[in-house]
Amino acid sequence: MGLLYDDAVIIRQSEKEGEPCVITVNCPDKTGLGCDLCRIILFFGLTVVRIDVSTDGKWCYIVFWVLGKPSTRWSLLKKRLMGACPCFLLACGISYYRAELQSPKPADVFLLKFCCHDRLGLLHARREMNQLLVPMIFFWTRHISNSTDIFHSRLVILFNGHLRELLHTKTRKEDTCDHLKAVLGDATISCDIEMVGPETTSCSQEPSFITDAIAEDMFNIEKLNEHQEDSIAFKCPSITMDTLLSPSHTLVQIVCQDHKGLLYDVMRTLKDYNIQISYGRFTTKGETECELDLFIMQEDGKKIVDPSKQNSLRARLEMELSRPLRVALISRGPDTELLVANPIELSGKGRPLVFYDITLALKMLNRPIFSAEIGRYDIGDRDWEVYRVLLDEGDDGSSVSKKEIEETVWKMLMSWE
Repeated sequence: MGLLYDDAVIIRQSEKEGEPCVITVNCPDKTGLGCDLCRIILFFGLTVVRIDVSTDGKWCYIVFWVLGKPSTRWSLLKKRLMGACPCFLLACGISYYRAELQSPKPADVFLLKFCCHDRLGLLHARREMNQLLVPMIFFWTRHISNSTDIFHSRLVILFNGHLRELLHTKTRKEDTCDHLKAVLGDATISCDIEMVGPETTSCSQEPSFITDAIAEDMFNIEKLNEHQEDSIAFKCPSITMDTLLSPSHTLVQIVCQDHKGLLYDVMRTLKDYNIQISYGRFTTKGETECELDLFIMQEDGKKIVDPSKQNSLRARLEMELSRPLRVALISRGPDTELLVANPIELSGKGRPLVFYDITLALKMLNRPIFSAEIGRYDIGDRDWEVYRVLLDEGDDGSSVSKKEIEETVWKMLMSWE
């Protein structure tokens, strides 16, 4: 991380229940900083109700008003936000010995293998290990006797932050397994962790379960628009651009339906386009709508005046805000599969908490999971993180309709009531 002021991130918790907490970030600026901070805030399950952003191109000042939870780990949140802030030497023009300018070391990948008794909501409970990043997961269940259900799980886990440097040690492995056992309780039978090479992670690419027909139905925008009335979709956002109000910036005004991760979706899009925000304000209107005003400029420091570039950016923002994820329920003979696709940043990061929300929704519907798989899929000009969940029909599988499953998953992913 380099040298950073101790007050780069200040968190002031609310004194009254229901009032927002205030997170202030005061650090050197970089393209994509807003995206990185919003992703961390989303990862901790916080809801942003307002944001103010101001920067002179070298130093930025960002204030988030967020609604927290009793279980929020504020000290860990501050540590993660501090880790996303650039070193102050960048603003001073001193960067010749900064470690963060060097080529990043590939993150170590560890294989976590555990075996435990099966129960409803087991995969959802595993999400309590919220200090881990999981790019690819394989789960499966099988019966080993007539009287006992055993749940076998095989995971490839990419550990983040300080855990990455110590997980090869016996102490850290034991601590991690103890954490998992504490979450699962007496259900755990065995747990083991080992470091693996790139040959293991390579199998996460191009999952075979995505056929051409499924890809066409889930990712073709024209087809999605044709079946708009049959699907659960967002209201089309209103996006306007003004190049006359400011001599050096393009003003982007967005009015849209609110959803969980909205700011992250906007910031992620701007980061992928190498667009810098000089000033921005986000406010909510009632319970369902929000407004976002952004003064932006290109990487070269100029405003966006080319109509084709404006249209390209507007189209991408409209797509990200109207269809931030893809959800489909598919019948394969006697089996039912739930597919959820999440766009990946150009940096390689996916949207946090997606698998957590999927498993929570299915737990609420009392639908057991027979198997689950997560992998990366390349389609068109972008990468997707695809979640495949094979539902266990059980004795009462027909009691929940396909439409109800899709709606419940959508509402959980978007934090809709």
